[in-house]
Amino acid sequence: MSRSPVVMVSVLSFAVSAMAAASSVDPKDDPMNPLKYIASNALTAVALAAVLLISLAQAYCFWKYRGKCMLPMVVGDWTYALGFVVRFALHSNPDSKGVYIIFELLNVLSPCAFIATEYMVLGRLAGYLDCRQHLLIAPNKIARVFVISDVVTFLIQAGGASLSTAKTASALRSGEHIFLAGLVLQLISFCFFMAIYARFLVLVRKREPRLWNADSGKVWYDDWRALAYALMFSSIAVFVRCTYRVIELAQGFRGHLSTTEAFFYALDTLPLCIAIALYVPFWPGRIIPRIDDLTSRKLANEEYQMDPATDQA
Repeated sequence: MSRSPVVMVSVLSFAVSAMAAASSVDPKDDPMNPLKYIASNALTAVALAAVLLISLAQAYCFWKYRGKCMLPMVVGDWTYALGFVVRFALHSNPDSKGVYIIFELLNVLSPCAFIATEYMVLGRLAGYLDCRQHLLIAPNKIARVFVISDVVTFLIQAGGASLSTAKTASALRSGEHIFLAGLVLQLISFCFFMAIYARFLVLVRKREPRLWNADSGKVWYDDWRALAYALMFSSIAVFVRCTYRVIELAQGFRGHLSTTEAFFYALDTLPLCIAIALYVPFWPGRIIPRIDDLTSRKLANEEYQMDPATDQA
């Protein structure tokens, strides 16, 4: 019995030493930490505040000016914000696979909604200008074609992301390759969309000077070209983010880009915030009259005709 206190003290000392050693492990060397760093609550709070501000502004624009084509982005704003709420939990639970997977899904899925909106805005813009002939894909089909492409690439990315917490090196490499394949395909698809859009703008300006200058008498922020440029710069911001994700995964889940938090905010979060914030001052429902009349059926049947003199809804 006399040895019991000694044994208990020894056990407690060992436990304390083990806990101290565990707490001193560099996150980059922690096999249980998928981020390989401790998420900063300060940076998460700043990002969350910015996304919430944009989300509220877009919700107000949707309520006041409508524009059903913007609904995916409005919903995506809030799921994107929810992702940063979940990220707070990663600060205190960096080894939680469940929390990490939820955050990663929200961070990957929400931008898909943003991109889908870009596709629909182009379709509505082409229908408003009645310049369907300058699009390689019909306005009523362009969103459908690219959204299907994004759904497929998202499923591929989700499959790869599910292996990012794998314990074996072979499974981890497989996850990296699958995820990278999904990102590359998404980038190729979006580049094709940007090429279609760039061609559309060039042809409208070159061959349809009357339409190009139709809103010249309006203030610049009510000009349809302001929306066109907003779509262009928003797409460029999305392209920057997609390119970053491809390079990040090319280095692997344990690469320098993946394990450095500053890159996540500078090349992922910031471009996406810019992409969605651009639509607040240039809301399609405010600039394009009767935008909700531009349904897929009417775009297909060419029932909508542009009338520059029409009052905005």
